[in-house]
Amino acid sequence: MEIIETIGLTKEFRDFWGRVKARALDNLNLKVNRGEIFGLLGPNGSGKTTTIKLLLGLLFPTAGKIKVLGKSPRHVENKKYIGFLPEETYLYPYQTAEEALLFYGRLFGLKHTICKKRVQDLLEMVGLTKAQKRPLKEYSKGMARRIGIAQALINDPDLIFLDEPTTGLDPIGTKEIKDLILHLKNCGKTIVLCSHLLADVEDICDRIAIVYGGKIRCEGTVAGLLTAPQRTQIVVDNLSDATIQEITQWLQSRQIPASIEKPRERLETYFLRVIQEARLQDTPTSGAEAGKIVADFFKQPNLGSLSEPSNPVLQELLEQKLTHPSPEPIAQPLPTTTNTVLQQLVQPAIEKASIPESSTSIANPSQENIQQEVLNELLAKGKGKK
Repeated sequence: MEIIETIGLTKEFRDFWGRVKARALDNLNLKVNRGEIFGLLGPNGSGKTTTIKLLLGLLFPTAGKIKVLGKSPRHVENKKYIGFLPEETYLYPYQTAEEALLFYGRLFGLKHTICKKRVQDLLEMVGLTKAQKRPLKEYSKGMARRIGIAQALINDPDLIFLDEPTTGLDPIGTKEIKDLILHLKNCGKTIVLCSHLLADVEDICDRIAIVYGGKIRCEGTVAGLLTAPQRTQIVVDNLSDATIQEITQWLQSRQIPASIEKPRERLETYFLRVIQEARLQDTPTSGAEAGKIVADFFKQPNLGSLSEPSNPVLQELLEQKLTHPSPEPIAQPLPTTTNTVLQQLVQPAIEKASIPESSTSIANPSQENIQQEVLNELLAKGKGKK
């Protein structure tokens, strides 16, 4: 099921006189399936950020159609199901991390108790629990990026846009964010990822599309695009030099071109192993730490999406409420009183309240006369007592 679909999407930027300055997107046809990690790749200026802004409803297309969660990207109700991390993290510098996340949580209408619990879970997840009381202007770029990721997840979204999520992060933070994205996928989330770090995209994306000049140049699964069917790789442990020489001679005798070399470990894997050994020695560090948990509200898929049918029982109750609304309460009459003066004072006010709003501006001389007579009578009695 497609959670995002664009048909013939075109975006042109024009000058004051209406002349086309640049065509950022040219007849873009894109589909993103529910529950997958989709990588949108391309060099600077290829149209990636423009595509994301169009999908978020921040820009209007020149031509074409867009559907996000089955509706227009400008549909207001869709916003609470979407999380967005922009390329640059824009935060209020005098807020602390805790205050910033509480602020964004309240923007989504979360209750204070739920919002406070999520803030603490997210801070621990991105490794900023000890730095949560520091103002954001004191954060490094990588620490600010972690807070940006946390704010994109505060509303437990179904669809998440991540534009360069690992920019400024150290290799440990990069690995944690990749693991988090994979966990979000397992929870049923859909992630659209833009990144220039192709190794990260290769590690976590299910499908990718490469954009250049506003058009998709290739699209498919990572395995399908990167597999070289004409080549075969054999990895064997602990071969002796004599065995390697024998295999080489056998390949040469059959005129099979081949290269035999020792495989290399990835630098990321080597780096993480060295840091892990240092952690086991309880070596102290400042700034961001490794995230320790995954927030509880990510552990189950969020099925409350606009594109999904609502609860049938709740829907039936709502329909009954709309079809047979509860009768409005009838105002009870005021208790009768034997005090003639009090009754004369109250009765005009009751009659005035029962008159339709459109006719309240019309003066009623009889009511005014009665009110004046009652006031004169009260004043006369007061003077008589004196």
